[in-house]
Amino acid sequence: MASFSATTKPFFSSSITSSSSKSTSKSSLLSFLNTAVNSKPILKLSLSHSHNSQSRRPFFVNNVLKTADASQSPVSLESSSSSGAKPTILVSEKLGEAGLQVLRDFGRVECAYGLSPEELCSKIASCDALIVRSGTKVTRQVFEAGKGRLKVVGRAGVGIDNVDLQAATEFGCLVVNAPTANTIAAAEHGIALLTAMARNVAQSDASMKAGQWQRNQYVGVSMVGKTLAIMGFGKVGSEVARRAKGLGMNVIAHDPYAPADRARAIGVELVSFDEAITTADFISLHMPLTPTTNKIFNDNSFAKMKKGVRIINVARGGVIDEDALVRALDSGIVAQAALDVFTEEPPSRDSKLVQHKNVTATPHLGASTIEAQEGVAIEIAEAVLGALKGELSATAVNAPMVAAEVLSELAPYVVLAEKLGRLAVQLVSGGSGIKSVKVVYRSARDPDDLDTRLLRAMITKGIIEPISNSYVNLVNADFTAKQKGLRISEERMVVDSSPEFPVDSIQVQICNVDSKFASATSENGEINIEGKVKYGVPHLTCVGSFGVDVSLEGNLILCRQQDQPGMIGRVGNILGHHNVNVSFMSVGRTSRRKQAIMAIGVDEEPSKDTLQKIGSVPAVDEFVFLKL
Repeated sequence: MASFSATTKPFFSSSITSSSSKSTSKSSLLSFLNTAVNSKPILKLSLSHSHNSQSRRPFFVNNVLKTADASQSPVSLESSSSSGAKPTILVSEKLGEAGLQVLRDFGRVECAYGLSPEELCSKIASCDALIVRSGTKVTRQVFEAGKGRLKVVGRAGVGIDNVDLQAATEFGCLVVNAPTANTIAAAEHGIALLTAMARNVAQSDASMKAGQWQRNQYVGVSMVGKTLAIMGFGKVGSEVARRAKGLGMNVIAHDPYAPADRARAIGVELVSFDEAITTADFISLHMPLTPTTNKIFNDNSFAKMKKGVRIINVARGGVIDEDALVRALDSGIVAQAALDVFTEEPPSRDSKLVQHKNVTATPHLGASTIEAQEGVAIEIAEAVLGALKGELSATAVNAPMVAAEVLSELAPYVVLAEKLGRLAVQLVSGGSGIKSVKVVYRSARDPDDLDTRLLRAMITKGIIEPISNSYVNLVNADFTAKQKGLRISEERMVVDSSPEFPVDSIQVQICNVDSKFASATSENGEINIEGKVKYGVPHLTCVGSFGVDVSLEGNLILCRQQDQPGMIGRVGNILGHHNVNVSFMSVGRTSRRKQAIMAIGVDEEPSKDTLQKIGSVPAVDEFVFLKL
């Protein structure tokens, strides 16, 4: 007798009820036809391929990062645009016209500057993207007010300390920045401050404008042969080093993450934090503001420095304890400071630091060149639009960094991974809930040469989305799985296949659950399915212990029946009579004239009557309809 299960909505272990019966009778399981089939819309990946099956068909991943509004069916932005429903992009701080034009060509752009926190939260609920500079605080309250619609926050610049990254990740919102366009401008400003400070340019200019002529008071110091310590050897720090070398300075640097070969190529020695600050004549700060670097320059740090040291900061104000710096200036440990950034911006009018006679101050001008402003505007606009299109930005700061070439190579396997996750979860019937999933990657490559973070995220997406109200993407996949109590383990097996392809097959196992389709259960009691990519198209190649070969396009019917003549024809006739088009069919069996599994790809969703007739075929023992 056949058993049928509709795709009713199971839950994770926290909300599932224990099933006391494992009945597989046809009458009891056909009763599921009278329950509502889960109609929750599924995020579809936009796929483009050639009809020539003899050539490898390229796939284009369009929803790796995309989230959706739970109140409406998610659709691709391409179709949205064609119907006039363009995404809304809020720009809360001034952005170059070139960048605004890039945004206007794609969506609806609203420029609203100087918003209060309350006004920002009010507006954000109707926005798909937000672009800020350093002045707008994107707090947890902003992400909560976005109600899942906010897909990307773009920071027009490098630092992202004004964005709550943890909240962004929890809400599945990608955060991107523009780290390259203002690199040269920031480096040039750092050098400008260094030279201006060394030669008292600002102070002597103010003296001249006051009608004075004080040559003896503004004697400077030479930079040739002096040691400059660069604290943070990233893009800006590296460019400052190049220019300082040109001034004849000896350059050392501290950065726990900088590669030594890159430093050596510029002629810079990497040293410890203490060695850098104790030996330097000049110290230039280029580190991000993190919990580790917050007020890292404090009374204790200043006490270790060479008396008469000079400090430049074009990074983040919060890395310096400003009260401690004032004390160091008063005591003479720090001879001069040149500052472009401050803990509070703008600083108070009576700030002791700004008003100090040995401080040169500028109002956060590091990126303020005409060229940099236009470059940053274009760079952030392109990053935000890429994220709205579902592309993985190289400047994403709260998602695993996946190189463009790796993403391109893994594209068809990304599609396979999500579909295997969707299939596996629809096979779960209840019991104690989904707690543990094991993923096995078979590949000819060395395990260290296979980055599976993207594949794991998409399997997680496929498992969680059909059975919850969560929307999962690469940003929040691991967080969402942990939140649901879902443990995903990975295993990599080296097989004898072509190393040209990153993955030979992907196997998904769901442990300690009951299955709607008993034949999908392996000897160890786990739901087990496996798939491969063939000619660029994802295929289901194994269900339980049965080998099959069916393209994962459209929807799928799995039947276990007695292996006897005419079964393919009987089921095919039922589908044809009800105008359901069969796109692909494959049969796998354990042995001749015993049991077999028929995997049927269908373009349309069969009606309840159609499925009832398939289940009524005497030789059909069980079957299940699965949405892809």
